[in-house]
Amino acid sequence: MEGIIQLGIFLVLLGFFIVFIGFIYDVFKNSEKNENTRTSAGGIIFIGPVPIIFGNSKKVEKWMIIIALIITIILVLLYILPSLY
Repeated sequence: MEGIIQLGIFLVLLGFFIVFIGFIYDVFKNSEKNENTRTSAGGIIFIGPVPIIFGNSKKVEKWMIIIALIITIILVLLYILPSLY
């Protein structure tokens, strides 16, 4: 059990590290360019089984809907499968 907790902590810290490195990489990559670039952003918030989807363009919102559907299907399968055994 202790090994699983240590693995979880390691994975969380690894995730923070990867996001930090990506942020630093993006800052230096964009500082070299003097072009005007457009950034799109979006996200999904799950409150129970209900996803709340947001984005700043129709293209991003479409991808967030697709990802939300995939995550919802996976969560439903993970909820149903243990009860079958």
